[in-house]
Amino acid sequence: MTAVPRKKARQHTMRREQAIAYTIMTLPGLVLYCVFLILPILMGLYYSLTDWTGIGNKFNFIGLDNYIKVFTNDKRFGNALVFNLRYTVYLVIGIVVIGFMLAMLLNREMKGRSFFRTLYFMPAVLSMITIGLVFKQVYFYVLPSIGKAVGSATFSENIIANRQLAIYGILFVHLWQGVALPTLLFLSGLQTIPVDLYEAASIDGANAWHQFKSITVPYILPTLSVVLVLAVKQGLNVFDYINSMTKGGPGGATTSISILIWQNAWERNRFSYAIAQAVITGLIIALISFVQIKYTDRKKVD
Repeated sequence: MTAVPRKKARQHTMRREQAIAYTIMTLPGLVLYCVFLILPILMGLYYSLTDWTGIGNKFNFIGLDNYIKVFTNDKRFGNALVFNLRYTVYLVIGIVVIGFMLAMLLNREMKGRSFFRTLYFMPAVLSMITIGLVFKQVYFYVLPSIGKAVGSATFSENIIANRQLAIYGILFVHLWQGVALPTLLFLSGLQTIPVDLYEAASIDGANAWHQFKSITVPYILPTLSVVLVLAVKQGLNVFDYINSMTKGGPGGATTSISILIWQNAWERNRFSYAIAQAVITGLIIALISFVQIKYTDRKKVD
């Protein structure tokens, strides 16, 4: 009769020891997470309610004044937000369309498939600043020479020095590098779709379009959700490409929110105001991502 209680006692002791071991193993990561992420966020929220310039320890608590100024007296933030939203729409469409088409192509049986997969993923391992600086020289020297040679007036000038074309020059560079990871994600999603479904659909007389609409799209929606979140975040936070290629020019035509935050914090010493802009941007990204995830969750296949 005493064997059962002893067995339960040993199991309880083992579970307690496992819980202690898991806690000890998790504690370093939890401490680092709190120190380098949670604490800076809380400090940033506090400083956004002050008039701190980023220099010295003297500042005053001003409440929500910084947030009120962003929405009422800052046309530059409004213009930057419009630029970011426009850029994000272009980026999301480009990444989803190009990434999915490449994934569909690379998912087929073809010679050199592994080589092409590696080739398309290579840009993703390069530095964004490096790529931006390289393409800046391409736009300044190489493309105008080609444009003049073929008689194209549009490409005979530096397109990132043109107020109307600069956004597309930056977008092209972003897509050239940024489409690699979404392509890989789409490819992984396509490979999880059971082949039997396509075979059964073919037997039932479904054409390629109906198979794509009824099988491919529902199964790929979880991957699409991840890709959309990443693309929206990249579009609303775009900084490196702009900073290395145009620095917000020409004439503020490519000033994104991140560039504006950088300028307010490091060039104008309006650190608390820049933090308020960053908080608002983070909330916008979180709201868009939440709505998008909720929508795609309703459509995906369980």
